[in-house]
Amino acid sequence: MTLPDITARLTKRLSASLPGDNAHSAMRAIPVGNVIPRFEHKLPPRPGGVLILLYEEAGTIKFPLIKRQEYLGAHSGQVSLPGGKAESGEDSVQAALREGEEEIGIDKTKLTLLGTLSDFFVIPSNFIITPVIATLDFIPLFKPDPYEVAKIFSCSLEDLIHAEAIKQKEIVAGGKFRLMAPHFEVEGEVVWGATAMMLNEFRTILKDMI
Repeated sequence: MTLPDITARLTKRLSASLPGDNAHSAMRAIPVGNVIPRFEHKLPPRPGGVLILLYEEAGTIKFPLIKRQEYLGAHSGQVSLPGGKAESGEDSVQAALREGEEEIGIDKTKLTLLGTLSDFFVIPSNFIITPVIATLDFIPLFKPDPYEVAKIFSCSLEDLIHAEAIKQKEIVAGGKFRLMAPHFEVEGEVVWGATAMMLNEFRTILKDMI
């Protein structure tokens, strides 16, 4: 499938009913043992957006993922889609595009927006995230933000929808919480948690289309 093909099909599909929580739940990590993470938030969740940026390279459609730098926070060192919280006056789509520009160095004015996936509540960090799907009609030259991004790498749609794409392993989150985590493996990196759950909705849609 070429990028124009996937663009036309996705644009139509994203305007219809989405799988949402049914797809998210399949990738939910399950606590192992007696130490169970608990999160209590006194404030309403903050809006944000992440970017699934499709481009074609050598006949293969791909999208970038980032590995975050180590820092004091809930998502330190994790693999994620480019994105972050909305700033004052922004909606989630604008936030996803701006963060994509800041984190991976793409020009947001060159993107074609196709639509959005279901909003997703990221419990540990208290965000409501909107995954935004866009395309770029040339191969991007990524430029990682050295403060936030340790590296940028790409996943192909073929790898995402492969029958054996979903794996399971035990991980330790936050240095103390043991979890059995459904995940994807991309270029040796484990993609789990909120990112895997959002990507599984994308995967479900793609498998229905192809």
